[in-house]
Amino acid sequence: MSDYGMMDKEEIFSKVLRAGRRTYFFDVRSTKAGDYYLTITESKKFTNDDGSFHYKKHKIYLYKEDFNEFNDILKEMTDYIIAEKGDEVISERHQKDFKKEEYNTTSDDITEGGESIEDSDSADKFTDVNFEDI
Repeated sequence: MSDYGMMDKEEIFSKVLRAGRRTYFFDVRSTKAGDYYLTITESKKFTNDDGSFHYKKHKIYLYKEDFNEFNDILKEMTDYIIAEKGDEVISERHQKDFKKEEYNTTSDDITEGGESIEDSDSADKFTDVNFEDI
């Protein structure tokens, strides 16, 4: 019997990317006909109130006939994001002490020209900061 026949089909080729609470699994698998396809699994860890945890998984199956177009679109989307926002992660949401600020805009906040009163006097809302105190 050939080496291929002895190989476990679930372990043809795999890579893992750990990213915080998420883990991405990239697995090459085999069809019944012996052709290969790719599965991408996102596994996200959730902690219960009692300290136990569970995982939620989402899986994408990607077949060879879609590889070129998938790669093109993925590259285009990632290039666009990096061109627009750079590759540095700037989101405050990744910080453990992040608290979402509530912004309430009413019609009273808008002037006739469409400029927000909040914007026009926002400099008055800042306090003096002494950088020696930081």
